[in-house]
Amino acid sequence: MRRRTFLTSTAAMLLLSACGGNGDDESAAPAASPIGGDENAAATLTFWAWAENIQRVVDLWNQKNPTQKVTLSGQAASDELTAKFLTAVKAGNAPDIIQAEYQTLPTLITNNALQDLTSAVADVKSAFAEGTWNLTSFGGATYAIPQDVGPMMLFYRADIFEDLGLKVPATWEEFGALAETVRKKDDKRYLTTFSPGDAGWLAGFAQQAGANWWTNQGGKWTVAIDDEATRKMLTFWGELVNAGTLLGDPMYTPQWNSQMNDGTIIAWPSAVWGSGILAGVAPSSKGKWKMAPLPQWTAGEQVTGFWGGSSTAVAASSKQKAQAAKFAKWMNTDPEALKILIEIGLYPSATAGQTSDGLSAAPEYMTSQPDYYESAAAIAQTARGFSGWGPNTNVTYGAWEDLMPTAVKDKADFAAVATKVQEASVADLKKQGYEVA
Repeated sequence: MRRRTFLTSTAAMLLLSACGGNGDDESAAPAASPIGGDENAAATLTFWAWAENIQRVVDLWNQKNPTQKVTLSGQAASDELTAKFLTAVKAGNAPDIIQAEYQTLPTLITNNALQDLTSAVADVKSAFAEGTWNLTSFGGATYAIPQDVGPMMLFYRADIFEDLGLKVPATWEEFGALAETVRKKDDKRYLTTFSPGDAGWLAGFAQQAGANWWTNQGGKWTVAIDDEATRKMLTFWGELVNAGTLLGDPMYTPQWNSQMNDGTIIAWPSAVWGSGILAGVAPSSKGKWKMAPLPQWTAGEQVTGFWGGSSTAVAASSKQKAQAAKFAKWMNTDPEALKILIEIGLYPSATAGQTSDGLSAAPEYMTSQPDYYESAAAIAQTARGFSGWGPNTNVTYGAWEDLMPTAVKDKADFAAVATKVQEASVADLKKQGYEVA
């Protein structure tokens, strides 16, 4: 759906340049576009979202704002929601507000489907960590409010670690050595599995390693998927999987569920929401898992990546932009709204949400770690994303998920997959008319 005309104007080309503070020319950032209108005027707003039970947040808003009613329409997520939203934009019946995953924002922006909210949301910027706010900011402009994030961390079976005399790894070097130790001490167990079919998981590891897969300067895209950081990360995992030290099986399968439940797999690099997944797939090991920071590439560092998360954006076609922006800000910063987001299983992007009373007690599944959310909040402050997302993130993700399973099956060079994904991504950008440096 993206055409060359979307990037022919200077403003459009700047939309997706990397966010300020990450090496791009901030002087080229477009001026904030005021949305106009009275945010307190009566309104009837439509909200497309996919988070389970998010109707509770909408109900609270409607109770407090009887003249600004929000009607929720439950939707599928990711590419399916993006396609449906863009179709609605073209048909002239798009919703006022949409819950959008971070990696889908560039596609929506380059299709002129989202409203520049910079001037309308400046008053809540300080409520978020810089790395989190940057997930929704492009070329100096902000197009959505961060809603929830997935800072990555390491879950591990504390009981099995203790039984086998294992130490939680602080570095990836220690992680690799620990994987070998597990196999030597109990050949029925593996430290973890490398799941080849989840590009978002790989992206989080690449972010932690220091990668920036896309940057835009002067309207020209630089694609750096095949960079040193990504290759280092893939080589590390590839050597362990190809040697049989780690499994190379996908997550979220019946086999994986069983292995997580019975202790065949004793660690899982995941995100803050991982405790909820574990509660579903490994019920018999409730209270036996703990969480620690993701291992670091350099001893003493404290940095992690993001896996998952979403934002709240306003449609450019909305005739009630000011009221829609007011709702988006409220939902993601109001203490009562944040409390509900926590209760429905989301980890709020706002710093206050990560340290609120609603997170004072650990998840029921993580009873062995009373300070679970306190530790998670500290880890969240160290998270970094890419400096910007590319306009064809969906193509890049698809290439990863097509090529990586074959590399695992063939015991091939994992780092070589980055080269192929790079080639596929660049070819697609050129095919669509984008200028590539």
